[in-house]
Amino acid sequence: MSTHNSFPEINSSKSLSDVSSVRRPQFNFLQPLVLLAPAGIWLLLLLVLPTLIIIQLSLVPDIRPGDLVNPSGFKNYLRIIDPLYLQVIARSLFFAVGTTIICLILGLPIAYWIAQKVPPKARTLVLLSFVLPFWTSSLLRSYAWITILRPTGLLNTLLTNFGLPTLDLLNNTWGVLIGMGYNFLPYTVLILYASFEKLDKRLLEAAADLGANPISAFWKVTVPQALTGIAASSFLVFITALGDFINPELLGGASSMTVARLIYNQFLGATQNWGFGSALSTTIILLVSVAIALLIKFGEATPRR
Repeated sequence: MSTHNSFPEINSSKSLSDVSSVRRPQFNFLQPLVLLAPAGIWLLLLLVLPTLIIIQLSLVPDIRPGDLVNPSGFKNYLRIIDPLYLQVIARSLFFAVGTTIICLILGLPIAYWIAQKVPPKARTLVLLSFVLPFWTSSLLRSYAWITILRPTGLLNTLLTNFGLPTLDLLNNTWGVLIGMGYNFLPYTVLILYASFEKLDKRLLEAAADLGANPISAFWKVTVPQALTGIAASSFLVFITALGDFINPELLGGASSMTVARLIYNQFLGATQNWGFGSALSTTIILLVSVAIALLIKFGEATPRR
């Protein structure tokens, strides 16, 4: 009798457990939301909402602090095509592209040397030497370059002692490119180092066996394998240099007006035209967004073998 009665009890308990498991709500989808909530709220409050406010202000012509926000058209954007402002945008793009090229020219051999020629035990110390400048403020680094490049600075003093003519590298384009190239070179070196460290050395050995000289092997074998790092470092330096404010301001002088300085003048300078400044900011945001989209597309591509 006891054995006969135990079977229904077991079956009933199983059925109850099955029903409870079916009716129990599933909240697994909430777990990633809980993890992403702090960062999502942070981005919403400090990135998305300010960007929407800037876009709204860009549609209000000649708005000043305290005026009512009443979007009424694209007049501010039409001002950007004025030749004077197009020249400022072109100068900013020139500084960004020039800095990117300088960083690539200097960073390619340095990163290759660190990844392939420096002993593994010393690589950390060498990489640390490139990271050390980031331990100081970019403002202090720019003032250091003023001390070096000014007419009575360290560089011209050394040239004079060796009987060489002095160089005028401050308050012009060359001073800006030197300062920006110095500040952004570590980005290029660190990213390219990660690419060169993963090189397939068998391809270099095969190129040498086939009679390729070191320079030819570098351009035909090494560079194609590091295209991912080259693209990532180029876009990163370009994006950062496009919005640089300190180096053009301190090393370029009054003739090196850039978009960043122009936007500053619209918000905090004597001009006080928040609408036009917002239109310029929105334009830069669009340019940077395009660069980031290209970085995502080409920066994660599979390296060519």
